[in-house]
Amino acid sequence: MATLLHIDSSVFPGSASASRTVTDAFRKVWEEQHPDGTVIYRDLAANPVPHITADAHTAGFAAPDTHTPEQAAAFAERVRLIEELERADAILIGAPMYNFAIPSTLKAWLDNVILAGRTAMNEESKAKGTPVTVVASRGGSYAPGTPREGYEYVQNYLEAILRDMLALDPDFIVPELTMAPHNPAMAELVPLFEASHSKALDAAATKAKELTERLAA
Repeated sequence: MATLLHIDSSVFPGSASASRTVTDAFRKVWEEQHPDGTVIYRDLAANPVPHITADAHTAGFAAPDTHTPEQAAAFAERVRLIEELERADAILIGAPMYNFAIPSTLKAWLDNVILAGRTAMNEESKAKGTPVTVVASRGGSYAPGTPREGYEYVQNYLEAILRDMLALDPDFIVPELTMAPHNPAMAELVPLFEASHSKALDAAATKAKELTERLAA
C-alpha cells in the first residue's frame, strides 16, 4: 500500500488558499488511485512543528547515549518527522510564496527533517529518490522574462534543498497571479490567473496519476 506525505503551509484555510486547492486536487486523485493507501497529513499553519533549537540541532551530531534530557526530547520530535519522510512513497507540499520566500512553518519542517548523515549527505538515505510534488503558488508572476524573475526564491530554494540536499525528486506546479481576484490594481490579470489556476488543477490530477503508474512499475 502506497503512503503519501502531504504537507500544507498556507495560512489561509480551504478554498481561500490557492495552494491548498491544488494540493487537494492532487490528493483526491491520489486517494482514488490508492483506496487502501495511507496519507500522512501535516497542516503546518494549524499545527506548526517546533522551530529548530540548539538542543535539537546539537543532538543530531551526538550519540544518543550522550544526549541531555533536553536534547533527547527535542531530537525525538525531529526523528518523528524524519520517519514520516522516510515512510513516504511520494510527497506533496503546498508552498505559497510569502514575501518572496516560503512560509516560516515550512522552513521549520525542513530544518527538522534535514539531518546530516541520515536524510542529507547520505547515499543510503531511505528517502533518496522519493518523488515530491510542490505546489508553489504566488500572488504575482516570477516566471522567466517577467520583471520580478530575480525575486523568485521559492522554487530555486526548494530545488536546492529537496534535490541537492535531500536527494529527493522534486517537480513543481506553479499557480500564479493568485492576488488578481483580490487586488483591484490587478483586475485585468484575472483571466490569466484563472487560466493559471485551471492549468495547475489539471497538472495536479495528471501528476497524481503519473506517480501511481510510476510507483506501480
